[in-house]
Amino acid sequence: MKVHDGSNLFAAISQWFAHHQVAIHAVGLSMLISVVRVVYGRGRARQIALESVLCGLVTVAIIPLLEVLGLPQNMASFVGGCVGFIGVDKLREIAIRFANNKAGK
Repeated sequence: MKVHDGSNLFAAISQWFAHHQVAIHAVGLSMLISVVRVVYGRGRARQIALESVLCGLVTVAIIPLLEVLGLPQNMASFVGGCVGFIGVDKLREIAIRFANNKAGK
């Protein structure tokens, strides 16, 4: 069994963060904005926690769409900010309305 020193692990973690810096920033921004929005609306701790996690996950799901649309990856922060500001309930309404329009309903 080969034993690795901590510097290799630190280098690997540091490299991973550097490679995913844009996405990490976008997710963090999305989560922070959603926390502030829910606190401002006098939400409870459970709502704050769930909304921020859901906004972060939605942001992670949307970021690859930037490449499909031919947009630069540095727009991920803008997307994260929008997701956090709009919130998951409103995004779900928009997605359902879009799907219904495409389905001809």
